[in-house]
Amino acid sequence: MEKRIGTITILIKGSASIQAINALLTEYSSIVLARQGLPIRNRDIHVISLIIEGTTEIISALTGKIGRLKNVEVKSILTKYTEEENHE
Repeated sequence: MEKRIGTITILIKGSASIQAINALLTEYSSIVLARQGLPIRNRDIHVISLIIEGTTEIISALTGKIGRLKNVEVKSILTKYTEEENHE
């Protein structure tokens, strides 16, 4: 399977789903290269940005599980860069 590099942005409204998101990010920590979190307190939202590297199947599994959580939006962008093409 080829690995792709990309980003995942998560927007959380309120704090009810934060524990579930942290559990999922721990479960999928092997594909997370970097993580940045920003609470926007005056609007009661939190934004988490991830730089990831993994197969499209694993990335889709993570974003699918996050997207099913209440009051959470998730978007992912994958680059065309693949490990197989660039590490021959």
